[in-house]
Amino acid sequence: MPLNRRKFLKKSAVTGAGVAIAGAAAAPAAQAAEAKKPGKPVGQPKRYALTVLGTTDLHGHVFNWDYFKNAEYTDKAGNAQGLARISTLVNQIRAEKGRENVLLLDAGDTIQGTPLTYYYAKVDPITAKGGPVHPMAQAMNAIGYDAAALGNHEFNYGIETLRKFESQLRFPLLGANAVDAKTLKPAFQPYAIRTFCVKGAPPVKVAILGLTNPGIAIWDKAYVQGKLAFPGLEEQAAKWVPRLKAMGADVVVVSAHSGSSGTSSYGDQLPYVENSAALVAQQVPDIDAVLVGHAHVEIPELKVTNEKTGKTVVLSEPLAYAERLSVFDIELVFDKGRWTVESVASKVLNSNTVADDPKITKLLSDEHAKVVEYVNQVVGSATETLTTVEARYKDAPIIDLITKVQEDVVKAALAGTSYASLPVISQASPFSRTSEIPAGNVTIRDLSSLYVYDNTLVAKLLTGAQVKAYLEYSAEYFVQTAAGTVVDVDKLTNANNRPDYNYDYVSGLSYDIDIAQAAGSRIKNLTFGGAALDDAQQFVFAVNNYRANGGGAFPYVASATELWSESTEIRTRIAEWVTAKGVLDPKDFSSVDWKLTRDGTPVF
Repeated sequence: MPLNRRKFLKKSAVTGAGVAIAGAAAAPAAQAAEAKKPGKPVGQPKRYALTVLGTTDLHGHVFNWDYFKNAEYTDKAGNAQGLARISTLVNQIRAEKGRENVLLLDAGDTIQGTPLTYYYAKVDPITAKGGPVHPMAQAMNAIGYDAAALGNHEFNYGIETLRKFESQLRFPLLGANAVDAKTLKPAFQPYAIRTFCVKGAPPVKVAILGLTNPGIAIWDKAYVQGKLAFPGLEEQAAKWVPRLKAMGADVVVVSAHSGSSGTSSYGDQLPYVENSAALVAQQVPDIDAVLVGHAHVEIPELKVTNEKTGKTVVLSEPLAYAERLSVFDIELVFDKGRWTVESVASKVLNSNTVADDPKITKLLSDEHAKVVEYVNQVVGSATETLTTVEARYKDAPIIDLITKVQEDVVKAALAGTSYASLPVISQASPFSRTSEIPAGNVTIRDLSSLYVYDNTLVAKLLTGAQVKAYLEYSAEYFVQTAAGTVVDVDKLTNANNRPDYNYDYVSGLSYDIDIAQAAGSRIKNLTFGGAALDDAQQFVFAVNNYRANGGGAFPYVASATELWSESTEIRTRIAEWVTAKGVLDPKDFSSVDWKLTRDGTPVF
């Protein structure tokens, strides 16, 4: 059923660039007058307890279901996933605290990440005339979110899909630092204000400022360049928080799609910090709490001291995929005519402690069934089992499948052009450590588990010298390991600082990675066509759009000449390739391009 957007808008009054969301009714004037009558005994200051709940990086997880394994989600830690579980936790807290005293927020990355979200962006798109309501909109509306920040993955399917999703929500989608590229005015609602009634005292006004990630300018450049700009979180918070206080906000909560580490994966390509939530708390006065997102880290409570006021600001990040729920308990006191935040504490709750909310499972059972049917379509057969278990430290055939598909697509695209005679090399990363394509029938589900991101393909022009620098940077992924020492594969990589998706294979070349050497001097025996690589040789580099736009800060690729690009997902291209072949046989795509060595001796 289409959402009654008009009904929602009538509940809100636009003030400047923000919205004052109607909460409980304001305290009756008679009560306020009674409280001020001369001679009335002076008691203890009035107090109010506000609870702010937060999720982040939901990435399309409504159910505790693994679409890639066609089974209920499980992991070694016993975690559970899904908004259906979060709904149960939220219901419990609302029952305990009183719904009128609870605020529910999200910190972004909602509409990308599972086959469920892909299906309603590409297979049965919400943008089609008379199209469906996005399952994430349905679930979040039913649970009763008050506001959500924009995540960077909200832009993965283009602005049209994002705007349609936004229109289907019964709460505002916030992004103070998502601005029009020409006017620099907010392109999305920057903030929302919610008013909470307190018996016998003036209402409490809570402002929610939404901030998103500057990296969008790099990661989704194809969609946002020339249309939207994404200035730094600290800069925009410093602009908006004083305005919110001037509007009478008693509490300021920031929902930030930005981690707390102070680091950036894109190096110096942007003048803004990627993970700046703690910097916002440290630099901008008058913030009481920050709901942190983007980093997929569990932070029950992080206390940051504001450098200007000395005040403690509390941050919390509830991991990802609806595995956790952040809970901020904010205590206020009314004294000398104003509300003041007396204390803030936070914690996270684990969604594995509760069952699914049957209201949510029933609401989206049909959508779930459609996606399960879609991902279990058979597109071919495999002659043997292929797995990513060792792919991060051995050249695995299953990754060669990705590079081979990309090579073939780019060669076909450049046929008949002036670049057709150049050799094509190809990049791919071991995204998952558990993906498997089993021997026998191959389904869309199997191939989707191999390529979990909605990346698209780009062709760039690189020289041999640039390719070598690219490989040296990629090889920083490995921990320097002296020859003769025992190799522990679980400690072989810098995965804590360099995630697996920022380690690249490059096919079409032959090279060794000598992990006994210092970073920057590890690529040895680099050859092309059996001869030492010529620094001046030109190559067509088949690369995903995340990397092509600067994701991971790999050298040269972002600034290299772009020869071709497309909007079809690499995952789809893999499915097409397997469907056309019918049989998935490693002899058609596998090659040993690289190996790990120590002082010239192979590690494995």
